[in-house]
Amino acid sequence: MTDAPREIERLIDLMARLPGLGPRSARRAVLHLLRKREAAMAPLAQALAQVVLMARNCSLCGNIGTVDPCEICRDPRRATAELCVVETVSDLWAMERGRAFKGRYHVLGGTLSALDSIGPDELRIPALVARVGDGQISEVILALNATVEGATTGHYIADALAHSGVSVTTLAQGVPIGGELDYLDDGTIGAALRARKRF
Repeated sequence: MTDAPREIERLIDLMARLPGLGPRSARRAVLHLLRKREAAMAPLAQALAQVVLMARNCSLCGNIGTVDPCEICRDPRRATAELCVVETVSDLWAMERGRAFKGRYHVLGGTLSALDSIGPDELRIPALVARVGDGQISEVILALNATVEGATTGHYIADALAHSGVSVTTLAQGVPIGGELDYLDDGTIGAALRARKRF
């Protein structure tokens, strides 16, 4: 622990709870903010206070924004028949950075995990089944992480939607553009080999 005053120590403890920050990194970040109070700390405190008041989850897709429904769900230019299912909001934002998908999203809020007692009802799977049941969606794209939990969740969703008449697809997996085989893991190479196509 540091010899900082109690209030600063509390700020360090709170910062240390953030992903990617441990106690030492949090201490460095807080000291930097204290050195740059006017330029960094005051604007950060204002932005945090504003986001606390304004941030909300979209009741349709689960995205985080400042309006409900979110801007993506409100956009009339987006395809309403394609629904991309992602694990987290950060996955949705990553898909949006690529600007390749022009449909709608559904954020699950995680993956199924028997070890962590996370079943379908702890996720937004019932809401997904209900969205598909309204008859406007023709394709559900599973954009889940290539993990055991992601695969388990994908299989569960595919089974849950089996009688809905929608097409359930998944993202291609394999060698990334610019990837070198020597740096890839065995699972990625195996997936790429299985998904091979005519040259």
